[in-house]
Amino acid sequence: MKKVINYKVEGEQWTNAQDKAFEKLNKTAKIDGFRPGHAPKNIFIKKYGEQEILLEAADELIKEKYSDIIVKDKIMPVVEPKVEPVSITKDAMEVNFTFVVKSEVKLGEYKDLKIKKDTVKVTKEEVEHEIEHLLEHYAEIEEKDGKIEFGDTAIINFEGFKDGVAFEGGKGENYPLEIGSNSFIPGFEEGLIGLSKGEEKDLELTFPENYMSEELKGQKVVFKVKINDVKTRVIPELNKEFFDDLNMEGVTNKEELAKMMEERIKSDKEMHAENKYVDDILEAAAKNMTVELDEELTAEEENRMYEDFLDKLAMQGLTEDIYLKYANTTKEDILKEMHPEAEKRVKYRYLLEAVIKAEKIKTTDKEAEKEAENYAKKYNTTKEEFIKQLGSLDVLKYELNMRKAIDVMKGSK
Repeated sequence: MKKVINYKVEGEQWTNAQDKAFEKLNKTAKIDGFRPGHAPKNIFIKKYGEQEILLEAADELIKEKYSDIIVKDKIMPVVEPKVEPVSITKDAMEVNFTFVVKSEVKLGEYKDLKIKKDTVKVTKEEVEHEIEHLLEHYAEIEEKDGKIEFGDTAIINFEGFKDGVAFEGGKGENYPLEIGSNSFIPGFEEGLIGLSKGEEKDLELTFPENYMSEELKGQKVVFKVKINDVKTRVIPELNKEFFDDLNMEGVTNKEELAKMMEERIKSDKEMHAENKYVDDILEAAAKNMTVELDEELTAEEENRMYEDFLDKLAMQGLTEDIYLKYANTTKEDILKEMHPEAEKRVKYRYLLEAVIKAEKIKTTDKEAEKEAENYAKKYNTTKEEFIKQLGSLDVLKYELNMRKAIDVMKGSK
């Protein structure tokens, strides 16, 4: 919900604000023939312009008025307010503050929603698949005498040519290429199957129409490839030597490994089922409530999600520019994709805050400090340092209030 407050200053108050602004700016002004702070006002205006003083005066008054509005009008903005100038002249200043404040939430039914949690089952095939995946992880790479097969790794030299001319980014030496990884364009990896160490081959291929490079998409090219070496993955056997190397507590044979894998799969599925159960409850309760969502709030959530996305890219060694270029997309496109999820998050936040208010849910400092201790142990730090990283204990109290609200909606409490 938006609230617009008009603010106009004129007369003596505006004149005094301009005088103060001039004194402040004049202290750092560099004007030939005058020490800082000693230039006459008309000389200052001649060099910097009167608008510089007007904007500085307006900025100071806006800061004062913003604090005044928060205290006296008891407005609690949920995003940074917009300040739009109506006019700023020597005679008067007029601006509009546009605040986005929390919309009124009318709760519908949010308890006893008859939502059921999915039952969890683990199949024998799932356990076998996980064991196979574990064995793949511990597979050793060995040199192979023979022809390249699917799953082998070929150590290759290659160079790509378009119309007989080598193109940029199309060359590599001693490149380890796993056949079947789909690392290269269609046909490249398949074209190496059946070759042996020392052999060479020209691959006549076509880049996909959706390839990231404008110069190469849809173009016919020739890759000259030489096989320097062939390696294959050797899957270990489930014997005593493997389990000794595995060094997992309580796992010394296949039966114990299968039991451990079953428990791990079950735990993952139960977590997924719980998350889906909570989301189903929130979705159903959100449909029953009435609230007006402001686009500013959703946009802020989108930006928060985008920053998280950039952090994940950085962890992979990628920058925003590189990702956008090679994914052939834009920030605006990504934000558009994030919009439904951002809107849902804002809606669920409003819902849970309304439930907290309706149920008079509170979290004590003692409860929050206990939770901080648990987190501190998990992340190998101190309780004080963890709270410092959060910013304040109130952040944790807010999170615990949210959890309690969900428990109420689940019927747990």
